[in-house]
Amino acid sequence: QVLLVESGGGLVQPGGSLRLSCAASTIVFSIYTMGWYRQSPGKQRELVADITSGGSTNYADSVKGRFTISRDNAKNTVYLQMNSLKPEETAVYYCNARHWVVGIRNDYWGQGTQVTVSS
Repeated sequence: QVLLVESGGGLVQPGGSLRLSCAASTIVFSIYTMGWYRQSPGKQRELVADITSGGSTNYADSVKGRFTISRDNAKNTVYLQMNSLKPEETAVYYCNARHWVVGIRNDYWGQGTQVTVSS
């Protein structure tokens, strides 16, 4: 199995920044597409950003220009740099790893890290 451990969450003021990290246990980390999702109470979990094994990135429209996803394959780690944070972005942020086996998508999830944006 693939273990994912997030860190870097916390309390930040509106307009502030945080960098989240996700460390993966797999020795074939470079094969996986990695992503960050978030979930607030009463809302569906939503994709924030992802990055493929080839380095292509994708962002939710709401975070474009403010968030940056990156990966360091040598460290088996994916990052999410979050700038200009808004109160409505308070949520638990989850790291996701996915790959395909015989055409079927397989997902792995971290335990989540709390991000609170408040004055």
